[in-house]
Amino acid sequence: MGLAAASRRVDRALTAAPANRPMNNDPLSRFHRDHPQRPDARIVEGRTGTGRSCRIVDNTATVAPAELAALLQDLIRAQRFGLGGHSTGPDHAITIGGPVGTHIQLDGRLYRLLVFPYEARIEDF
Repeated sequence: MGLAAASRRVDRALTAAPANRPMNNDPLSRFHRDHPQRPDARIVEGRTGTGRSCRIVDNTATVAPAELAALLQDLIRAQRFGLGGHSTGPDHAITIGGPVGTHIQLDGRLYRLLVFPYEARIEDF
């Protein structure tokens, strides 16, 4: 088999998704599928310290844009964006790219904050 044929074979193998598994099965795609973004969601975009695009999405549409921008800058300064792995279950399996969840209080209201590799999402608590 020639190099070109081998390369095409590898490309097909890497891009073919098994029939029982969707191609976009990463944690962020699953989250967006299960928790759709509101049409009026507020979005503020920025850049990480390494120059990658990142954003914060207020899916409650209640947080002021200035507060979102400040929170995004805090997350960037704290280096919360980027690909990382962590263990959340009792089996100690490491999840790459999965969300890190916490709760935040803004203007006396409690929200759920989920941080994915390059997107932070604010949801109702």
